[in-house]
Amino acid sequence: QVQLVESGGGLVQAGGSLRLSCAASGRTFSRYAMGWFRQAPGKEREFVAGFSWSGDSQYYVDSVKGRFTISRDNAKNTVYLQMNNLRPEDTAVYYCAARTKRGNVYDRNLYDYWGQGTQVTVSS
Repeated sequence: QVQLVESGGGLVQAGGSLRLSCAASGRTFSRYAMGWFRQAPGKEREFVAGFSWSGDSQYYVDSVKGRFTISRDNAKNTVYLQMNNLRPEDTAVYYCAARTKRGNVYDRNLYDYWGQGTQVTVSS
C-alpha cells in the first residue's frame, strides 16, 4: 500500500507557473505507475498526465501538451507536475494517483491509490 500527499498548489495569474509535488510513502514507489488528474467544480475528474506502466513513456491530455511536464524521482519517492503558461481553464483540484495495473493510462479506474488533492486557481 502507498500513501500519497500532494503539495504546491496555489493561486497564480494566467501565464504563470506552478510545480506540484506528490510524496509517496513506502519502499516500493518505483513499482507504481503514477499519474495526475484534476477535477473542476461540476465536472468529472479527468486525466492530465501520466507514465506508462513500464515507465518509459509519458502521456498528456491534449489541452496541456507543451505546457505541463510530469517527472518522478524514485530516490525521493516523489512525482512532479511542472505547469507552465497556466490558463484559467486549468483551475481545478489536482490529484496524484498510483497504479500497479496495466492498461489505459487515461483510465482513472485503474488507479488504486489517490492523494487528497491540491487546489490550483488561475486568475485571468
